[in-house]
Amino acid sequence: MRALEPRKKRAGLARMPRNDASPTQAYNRPMDFASIENQTLSLPAEDRARLAQELLGSLETLSPEEHRALWLDEAQRRAAQIDRGEAVLVPAEEVARKARALLK
Repeated sequence: MRALEPRKKRAGLARMPRNDASPTQAYNRPMDFASIENQTLSLPAEDRARLAQELLGSLETLSPEEHRALWLDEAQRRAAQIDRGEAVLVPAEEVARKARALLK
């Protein structure tokens, strides 16, 4: 019989800290946005690109109500930025002039 070699650690996989939680509880913990963002940004570029594509694709299946709610949230966020003086406002005429210049 051949002797078994010790298991090698797999690259990129971190062990969960030991605690009293069951394996199911340990892997089903809710993650906050910052944790997800940090883990995602540590992925290789190819994996991040694939994940970005999947996430963007998931937005294409939103219902009209979900689209409306997202746009309302965005409009409120932008209005608040304007009210706080954080947004640089550009007159429509200037935007149109710059757009026409880019299309020439």
